[in-house]
Amino acid sequence: MTDLKFEQKRSLSRQEAADQLTALADALREGGDAELDLGPGTLGLRIPDELHSELEVEIGGGEVELEIELKWKTGPTRPTRPRTDASAEKPKREGSGKTRTPKRTAAKSA
Repeated sequence: MTDLKFEQKRSLSRQEAADQLTALADALREGGDAELDLGPGTLGLRIPDELHSELEVEIGGGEVELEIELKWKTGPTRPTRPRTDASAEKPKREGSGKTRTPKRTAAKSA
């Protein structure tokens, strides 16, 4: 069973097709949460870092059919990092900021 299916069939100019593919490419490049303008509405997707792709070209009957398919798993796409306190992110410095001179030890005579 499919959780959601969206399908759109319409005639496009070459420029409109290029604009739609450019918007998809931009969303893929950004990753994370992406919104695609699909004419009558906007589709929001979470795009992970890794995808599976399939490219299919069929020529016959006086037509060329080009299919580009992208698949990915749903769910968390990136491991979550534990939040840290801002003060914990910077290493603490000892002293008052003055340059410290190392202690000298007296050499033992044998």
